[in-house]
Amino acid sequence: MNAPQVGDRISEYILIELLGAGSFGQVWKARHHVWQDEFVAIKVPTDSQFVRNLQKEGCTIHGLRHRNIVRAIGLDPYGPIPYLVMEFVDGLSLAAWVSRFARGLPVQAAQRILIGILHALDHAHSSGVIHRDIKPANILIAGGADRPIDSVGVDDVKVTDFGLGLAGQITANSILQSGSLVAEDGRSISGTLAYMSPEQRDGGTADARSDLYSVGIVLFEMLTGERPSGSDMPSHLREGLPSWVDPVFARLYTRRDRRFASAADVIRAIEPAAARGVVAPTPPPIPESYAAPRRRPDARACPSCHEPTEPGDNFCILCGAQLVGEIRRCPSCGGYPDSGDQFCIHCGFALTARMG
Repeated sequence: MNAPQVGDRISEYILIELLGAGSFGQVWKARHHVWQDEFVAIKVPTDSQFVRNLQKEGCTIHGLRHRNIVRAIGLDPYGPIPYLVMEFVDGLSLAAWVSRFARGLPVQAAQRILIGILHALDHAHSSGVIHRDIKPANILIAGGADRPIDSVGVDDVKVTDFGLGLAGQITANSILQSGSLVAEDGRSISGTLAYMSPEQRDGGTADARSDLYSVGIVLFEMLTGERPSGSDMPSHLREGLPSWVDPVFARLYTRRDRRFASAADVIRAIEPAAARGVVAPTPPPIPESYAAPRRRPDARACPSCHEPTEPGDNFCILCGAQLVGEIRRCPSCGGYPDSGDQFCIHCGFALTARMG
C-alpha cells in the first residue's frame, strides 16, 4: 500500500501536512477542496493488514458523540486509499505539554485535563466501549500550541485513537509506541506497555477499570513529569499537592478489585475535595463503598495505619508502610510486584520466567 503525499486528494479533502505516523499508519491535516477554511484530520493505514482496524475505529467513534471525544466525520475502508476523516484539533497532545513542564503541570490545569479525560471515558464506557490505550499521546488539548496551559478548560480536552486495541501480533518494539502483541498462552495483549494495566499485560479481558489504571499513570505523569515507580505517591515527588491527589491515584494505580468502579466515581472523588482547595499531608480513608473486602482469613493489619492489607502486598496501599522483611523487586525496573504477579506491574518484565 503506497503512502499518500502532500497534495493528494482523499474524498473531498486535500492533504496539506503530515501530523504524525505510527505502527498502524499516518494522520494528516487536510482542507476541503472547496471550503478553504474547513480543516479535518485524516487517518490512513500504511499496511493493508490494518484496514480492518481503521474500519473498527471509525465505527466505534461514530457512535461516541461527546465534546471530549474526537468526532468521526467520514469513513471509507474500501477505497483505493482507505481513510477515516476526523475532527481536526488545533493544539498539542498532552504528551507534548508534559514535556514542557519537567516537574509537572500546574495543578489546576492538570485537574481540568483529568476531568475532561474522565468525562470522555464515562461516556465511552456507558456506550460499551473500552479505549485500551489511554496515554498522553492519545489526549489532545485544543486551542493552539501557544496558548497558556492555565487557560485550558475541561472542554478543551479531546480523547482520540479509539478502536486500535486488537490489531493482532506485532513486534515488542511497536507496542512501546501503540499496538498489540500476543501473550504466551495465545491471548491478545492490547495497548501501550508503559500505560497498560496488569490484566492487559497478562492477556486478560480489559474493562472500564483497565482504562482507569492507565488514567492513574497519566495523572502521576501530569503532576510529576515522571511515570510511577514502586510505591511512590505523587506527593513523594512534589510537595503541596491537593488532598485528593494521593488517595485518588492510589485507587487508580492498583489491582483491579481495588480500583474505582467507574470514571464517574473518580470525578465525584476529585471535585468536592478540589473545591475545598485543602492540602493535606495524609490521604483520607477510602470510602467503605469502594473498599476491597475488609477481611480475609489470611489478611493482616498494617503496622502503621492498622488498615487491612492483602496477602502478598509488599507495602500498605493506603499509607505506603513496608509490610514484609524482604522486598520482592523487579530485576528489570526495580519496581515492587506482588508475590503472585506473573509480570511486573510497572514494566511488564516476565517475573515467573526469571525469578524464583
